[in-house]
Amino acid sequence: MKRLVDLHRSLDATTRTGDRIAAIRRYLDAAPTADAAWTLWLLAGGRFKRAFAGPRLKDWTAEASGHPRWLVEECHQAAGDLAETIALLHPGSGAGNEVAGFDQPLAAFIESWVAPLPRLDAPARRERFLVAWRSLPTEVLHLWVKMLTGALRVGVQRTLLTRAIAEHAGVDRAIIAHRLMGGLEPTATGLERLMAAEAGEGDGLVPYPFMLASPLESPPEELGPLGEWILEWKWDGIRAQLVRRGGASMVWSRGEEPLDRAFPEIAAVARALPAGTVLDGEIVAWEHERPLPFGMLQQRLGRTDAAPMLFPEVPVRFLAFDLLEAGGADLRPRPLHERRAELQRVVEAMADEHLRESPWLAEADWSAAADRRATGREVGTEGLMLKRRESPYRVGRVRGDWWKWKLDPYTVDAVLVAAQPGHGRRAGLLTDYTFAVWDGEDLVPIAQAYSGLTDAEIRDVDRQLRSSIVARRGPWRQVEPRLVFEIAFEGIQASRRHRSGVALRFPRMHRWRTDKSPAEADRLETLTAMLARPSGDRPGDRPGDRPGGSLAP
Repeated sequence: MKRLVDLHRSLDATTRTGDRIAAIRRYLDAAPTADAAWTLWLLAGGRFKRAFAGPRLKDWTAEASGHPRWLVEECHQAAGDLAETIALLHPGSGAGNEVAGFDQPLAAFIESWVAPLPRLDAPARRERFLVAWRSLPTEVLHLWVKMLTGALRVGVQRTLLTRAIAEHAGVDRAIIAHRLMGGLEPTATGLERLMAAEAGEGDGLVPYPFMLASPLESPPEELGPLGEWILEWKWDGIRAQLVRRGGASMVWSRGEEPLDRAFPEIAAVARALPAGTVLDGEIVAWEHERPLPFGMLQQRLGRTDAAPMLFPEVPVRFLAFDLLEAGGADLRPRPLHERRAELQRVVEAMADEHLRESPWLAEADWSAAADRRATGREVGTEGLMLKRRESPYRVGRVRGDWWKWKLDPYTVDAVLVAAQPGHGRRAGLLTDYTFAVWDGEDLVPIAQAYSGLTDAEIRDVDRQLRSSIVARRGPWRQVEPRLVFEIAFEGIQASRRHRSGVALRFPRMHRWRTDKSPAEADRLETLTAMLARPSGDRPGDRPGDRPGGSLAP
C-alpha cells in the first residue's frame, strides 16, 4: 500500500509526461504482480461499486473529527474534493510519513478494506468508516475513500499509461493499447496477458485503439491540394467497431463498452461479417435515407436490453468508414484509400440494410468543399471529415492525417442566474454557472456550463458574483441577473425534465458579453422555434433567417 501512496504522490506532484511515465515504471519495477495489476486497473479508470454516499461521509467525518457538520461542508467547498477534505481533517494530517509502517500489500488491502464494503448495510459501513478513521494513516485513508467513492482520478491519460506499460514490458505500444481496449482484469494472470510479448492469439474480440481526428482550426487550403484528401460527412452518432473473430463477434464503443444489447441489429451485422474482420464506423439513428437526431439514439443507451418497442421508433444503421482487419490480417499500416477499396467490397457483399459505407464526397476544390460543409445541417450531419488518402490507421489523436471540419455552433445570449464552486484547482471559486433566457417577464434556466473562460475571467466573474448573491442552498448560490454570456451549443431538443422545455447539447461559454445588458438577452421563443422546424431549416441556416439576432450557426 505504501508503494501506491508514493506513486499517487509522484503523479499528483507533476504534470510532466516524462516524470509521470518514469513514476509508473518505477512502481511497476518494484511492486508485486498482484498489486501492480490492481494499480493499473485503477489508473485505467477502474471503479469499485460505490460504497459511500457523500452526505453520509460528511456526517461520519463530523462525528469522527468532532467538528460541526456545517464546518465539514464548508471545508469540502474550499478543498473541492471530498476524499481530500476528509484527509485534511484527519488528526494525522501533516504529521509526516506516517504511512511508512503501514506495509499491507495493495491486493490484501483491497480484499479486506474495499471488497466487503458494498455488501454491508449503512450502520456497518458507518462503523467501518470510524474504524478506518482511527486506524489508517492519513494518506491511506485518503486513497481508501477515493476508491470507494469513484476512482483515483489523478489525471493519467490512457495514452500515457499505455506508453508507461509498453516501455516497462518491452512490448509495442499499439499492442498494449489494443489489449487495454478490452479492459484490464486486475489479477496477476490479467497483468501477464497484458504484458505478454506474444501478440494476437489471446486478444480474442478486443477492438483496435481508435484513431481520432483533430479539430481543423485553420483554412483547409493550408492542407494542400484537395486531391490528397478524402472527404466524408461527420456523422452525429456513436463511434464503434464491429469485431468478428474466432466464430464470435462484438460491437464496441469508443468508450470500451459493448453495445450488442443496445443495438441488436448492429450485433447481427457483426455476426454476419467474414471471419477475421474489423470495421470502424458510426452507429447512427437512421430513417428515410437520412439520419435522425442524436437524442433519439440515446434512448437505446443505458439499457440492459434495448426495448423491442424502440426498434421501429429508433431504427439504426452502421455507417462504415474504415476496414481495420480482413481475413485476420491487420490492415492498419496500409493507406486509407486501399482500406476503403477493400471496405467497399465487404459492404457490397454483405448487402445488409443496416450496414452502409459512409460515402466519399467528390468536390472540385476547397471552395466547393466549403459549400458542401455549409449544407451539413440540411442532411443531419455535424460538418465534414478530412482524411489524407495515404494515411495509415494510427493510435489515438495524431495531428496531420485526420481532421474534423465541424459546422459553427449555434449561439444564444443568456443571463447568468446561479453558480456554485468548482472542484480541484477551481475549488473555492464560483465556476459552475446556470444560464437563463427571458420567458415573458421571467428568466427561465436553459443550461449549465463551466468551460470557456480564461482563468483571469473566472476570477473576475467570481468577484462580481460574490457581491451579488441573493440566496444560498448548500453550495448553490442564486445571484442577481447582471452578467450576460454568449452560450454555444451543438443542438437542441425538447425536454420534460427542464422548466424551459428545452435541453441544449454540449453548452459552453463562447464569450462574455460585457457589451450587453440582461434585458438584451435572448428569449425562450427563439429556442423553442428551433424545435418546430425540420433539422435543415433552423434559425441561422439561411441568410435573413436569424430571429433574435444571436442564435446562428
